[in-house]
Amino acid sequence: MASSTDISDAESKKVTVPAGGEKYEAPPQYSPPAEDGDLVAEMSERERNVYEHGTAKFNRLGWKRLTIVLIVEAIALGSLSLPSTFATLGMVAGVICTVGLGLLAIYTSYVVGQVKLKFPLVHHYPDAGKLMFGRAGYEIVNFMLICQLLFLTGSHTLTGAIAWIDITQSNVCSVVFAVVSAIILFLLAVPPSFTEMAILGYIDFASIIIAIGITMIATGVESTNAPGGLSGVNWSAWPKDDITFTDAFIAMTNIIFAYSFAMCQFSFMDEMHTPKDYVKSIWALGITEIIIYTLTGSIVYAFVGQDVGSPALLSAGHLMSRVAFGIALPVIFISGSINTVVAARVVHGRIFANSPIRFINTRMGWITWLAMIAVGTVIAFIIAEVIPFFNDLLSISSSLFISGFSFYLPACMWFMLIREGGIFSSRKNMALAALNALCFLIGVTTLVAGTYSSVKDIVDKYDAGTVRGVFSCSKPN
Repeated sequence: MASSTDISDAESKKVTVPAGGEKYEAPPQYSPPAEDGDLVAEMSERERNVYEHGTAKFNRLGWKRLTIVLIVEAIALGSLSLPSTFATLGMVAGVICTVGLGLLAIYTSYVVGQVKLKFPLVHHYPDAGKLMFGRAGYEIVNFMLICQLLFLTGSHTLTGAIAWIDITQSNVCSVVFAVVSAIILFLLAVPPSFTEMAILGYIDFASIIIAIGITMIATGVESTNAPGGLSGVNWSAWPKDDITFTDAFIAMTNIIFAYSFAMCQFSFMDEMHTPKDYVKSIWALGITEIIIYTLTGSIVYAFVGQDVGSPALLSAGHLMSRVAFGIALPVIFISGSINTVVAARVVHGRIFANSPIRFINTRMGWITWLAMIAVGTVIAFIIAEVIPFFNDLLSISSSLFISGFSFYLPACMWFMLIREGGIFSSRKNMALAALNALCFLIGVTTLVAGTYSSVKDIVDKYDAGTVRGVFSCSKPN
């Protein structure tokens, strides 16, 4: 896939990268890009047409549409898990963690964007892993990215099943609803361009905002009319009395899950016609996320208290939860499908790196594309049925993968790829080194402690028989 034509003079020079990386040359104009030059020279006129149309197709994304795409990818299931997170951590710690981790996520996303500007031929996150750690880094990060994207699609499959069960109030097997959700996710993943996906983003954003608004209003009205009114709600400013290490870390990882937008940023920026405008997008998204997450978590928790459900829409009452889930269906499926698109683009682009098939504007391009999103959707469905409980599925994915994409890998990028001068050469570098060291520490701690907590909680729930079994027909938890 060709990169943007809007790059600085500095980007047109050869850059030697550390840790076993290779030399990249970014020519001033990408018609064709350096890595495709020989290929294009040997093309027939028909093949050249396919190539040029493909290049144009994947270079139409501006910063406003990028913001919408990021919103589609980011503001979805994370917001629905936060009220239960606040119930675990308490109002004070919940607000502090939500705002603090949100600001750190904006910074690490800024670092990711700087790497893309400095190394324009980094198309996806695994390419950045190769710059830092060579071929091994590429393969490890590639595996992490594909797994995380499939886990995300799986979590949307699970949420779709929960939504259908709640909306229909039927006795239909939950596996059937999971299959229906997977089919919808597959169909919405058919458009391969993020610019095309951005059109659905406006529906997606309206969907989640209205669904959250209905939940807030419904829970507020119900609490006001309950005995004792709002003063009778059992919420607390402090962590719950019987909080365990496992509970606390699962709550933290759910917040981290909500700020997972950095992992797809290389892929999104690769379609931008003016990549340097990404800064506007991440600030717009980051501030929007912090506001939505903080208000959703705190208000719904204050209205419902310790018994708040997860996803939060389950707490809106018998009728209103069905209405909220109905309105939330677009965000469940549109946001879920974009993860399938990113995963398939990474794999498809790698397999057909030296062929116009990668542009998905020929018969073979479409056949291979549909096959890849079908395989990805099936794997996501299996994940949803193997881990059929909402909070733990989010927690284990954020612990294993988002901890890296949003925290410790961007910190490594700053130290290895974009730092200018020694750490102690200036106060600015010392401050940035401390900030990135904090991000690295948060990421590694989440990787170790979060994974342990998630696995332990899953095992405990299965042992206690409090959750449905794998591929069973009972209601998802």
